[in-house]
Amino acid sequence: MRYLVTGGAGYIGSHVTLALLEDGHDVTVLDNLSTGHRAAIPTGARFRHVNLADSAALDAILGETHWDGVLHLAALSVVGDSMKSPFHYIRQNMLTSLNLIEGCVRHQIMRFLFSSTAALFDDNNTTLLSETSPINPSSPYGESKFLIERSLKWADRLHGLRYGCLRYFNAAGADEQGRLGEDHRPETHLIPLAIDTALGRRPLLRVAGNDYDTLDGTCIRDYIHVSDIAKAHLLVLARLDEKSVTYNLGTGKGFSNLDVIRTVERVTGQSLPWTWCPRRKGDRAILITDPSRIRKELGWRPRHTEIESIIETALRWRLRHPDGYGTPHKDAYQRI
Repeated sequence: MRYLVTGGAGYIGSHVTLALLEDGHDVTVLDNLSTGHRAAIPTGARFRHVNLADSAALDAILGETHWDGVLHLAALSVVGDSMKSPFHYIRQNMLTSLNLIEGCVRHQIMRFLFSSTAALFDDNNTTLLSETSPINPSSPYGESKFLIERSLKWADRLHGLRYGCLRYFNAAGADEQGRLGEDHRPETHLIPLAIDTALGRRPLLRVAGNDYDTLDGTCIRDYIHVSDIAKAHLLVLARLDEKSVTYNLGTGKGFSNLDVIRTVERVTGQSLPWTWCPRRKGDRAILITDPSRIRKELGWRPRHTEIESIIETALRWRLRHPDGYGTPHKDAYQRI
């Protein structure tokens, strides 16, 4: 199959691109490199430097050959930033996605896989979140993703575009062979920040909020290995031959911020200096999914179900790439 992957130079997008290539597909990555890295695009994938807001340039690519499907992972995705710039987030994520959806309909590309989020669920729901749980986004980021999901439903209803919405919980970890990893600039995710602090690359880790309604007062999250997310994409693409679908991607287990800190200390063998800082606007206390639908319908089973395993792969990547996508260190695996 021939696929387009938007945001394929990013963290999740690069892992999805790698999974597609290893499954024998022809892949072209579309990315403007505003947050992604050219070096993150796996060998074998074609690359087109394009801004999805440029509808003319995007339309030319969509119409230049036959595409079997589009995987849309490009977006502004930092919850805290969306609380500071709500209209920018909603406008940017909606405009680029609508350009892509309309282009697919125009060129009869009838399979569309969308990277959504768990940030669209209602903040008052304290149970495991299923695909039918109430939706009420607590941030403009989550709102933008929900609006895109609604647009895809209309594209299906009116034009026959079969779509898959994958609602990620907390993506973490790195490719087990050390080929790809997490390199956000600036970094906002807890696991890479904690690892860098334990390795002495950051002086102090700031933990946002200790007054949540949880056992230790910190946020609880369902961490899912990025390669398990990539595997789910392959399964859902095949499902789109039959119908449109929506799935939550997670393990069904929750770990608090303090759980993560203690696990990073255990895995690295290093004490991790940290302190409290105020809550981040838009953060929910608990986000844990019920992954039973995708398990039942597609047989998806994550390989990494324990936080230790996820953190170990992230640590290997960081040791091998201390500067992100810079010079690799060949002895990294022998140093942990």
